Amino acid sequence: DGNLYGTTYEGGTNGYGAIFRITASGALTPLYSFTGGNDGAHPYGGLVQASDGNLYGTTEDGGTNGDGVVFRIATNGPLTPLYSFTGGHDGANPRGDLVQANDGNLYGTTENGGANFDGTVFRIATNGALTPLHSFTYGRDGGFPEAGLAQANDGNLYGTTSEGGTNGYGVVFRMTTNGALAPLYSFTNGNAGAYPDAALLQAVDGNLYGTTEDGGTNNYGAIFRITTNGLLTPLYSFTDGHDGAFPESALVQAPDGNLYGTTYEGGTNGYGVVFGTTTNGILTPLYSFTAGRDGADPLAGLALADGILYGTAAGGGSSHDGTVFAFALAPPALNILSEGQQFVVSWPAWANNYVLQSATNLLSPSWTTITNAAPGTTYTVTNSVPVQYFRLANP
Repeated sequence: DGNLYGTTYEGGTNGYGAIFRITASGALTPLYSFTGGNDGAHPYGGLVQASDGNLYGTTEDGGTNGDGVVFRIATNGPLTPLYSFTGGHDGANPRGDLVQANDGNLYGTTENGGANFDGTVFRIATNGALTPLHSFTYGRDGGFPEAGLAQANDGNLYGTTSEGGTNGYGVVFRMTTNGALAPLYSFTNGNAGAYPDAALLQAVDGNLYGTTEDGGTNNYGAIFRITTNGLLTPLYSFTDGHDGAFPESALVQAPDGNLYGTTYEGGTNGYGVVFGTTTNGILTPLYSFTAGRDGADPLAGLALADGILYGTAAGGGSSHDGTVFAFALAPPALNILSEGQQFVVSWPAWANNYVLQSATNLLSPSWTTITNAAPGTTYTVTNSVPVQYFRLANP
């Protein structure tokens, strides 16, 4: 419906967290306040919209047994608790986002519980039928997963554990939708990082990209790339300078091919950073939070819509209780070549959401739309006026 939906860990009518809807222009509507009862308490993860149009999420606490809940909520607000964790084989205290796999089921992790009390992976149908798939052992498979899962184009699920593995610093694993788990990489607290808290992202090149909260060359966290067969490449180590420190969220890939994310601390003012990086690890700090109206300490990842990154900051804002922010990416560049009495106008292939416009006055309040900027195409214009300007616009 074009709106953004999110959660807060605290606050709401009862102090146990809330679900909200916000427009791209910043008009916010509270949708639901958790009560700490059967509906749960303290939603740590975000929401996922399933194919049925409903939003699904988890709470870290609350529910019948106090160990967290999986819930469903419609975009107009009615909430239905689907499952209350027991702290047994099903797990306890889910923190990561859910993912809907291509089989229609939702998959997620719990940080605690399971047969060994080291966390679980579970599958849940949209009607609330839950199946425990794997109990972590704190061995080679890892322990205490805090992040959600990502389904790659090979059909498998990929995820991280915040601890465990061969060296105790966390693991990247692959798992089938039937629960067969294979550890792919154990972090060493070296250049690749340590203690991954965030979900993985499969980029268009087929590789998986992720962040670690700690480790790296400078012990302020790292960005890494890993293939689906477990070959890991450290890409960037944060310095706690302008680039930030301690990334705790997943990355998102924009149509320009670059990856974007946040750090919880660091930056010019020490309150976190929005950054962009190439898939080869060339990182650019884009914004440093000030703890003012813009917010402070972003914990969650970014969402991309129409060339704009949207996110939340856990602190700062006019009330010091966090913010929702928007960050506009640089617009795509036009390339104009003169061929006699004609201009050939071209643009990046990723700018398929834009329209090509022209005007004879650069300051004109009204530009004429010529064509949709279909990817990989060009447009030829006859030079019929002394001066003509072109631009790509986001309609």
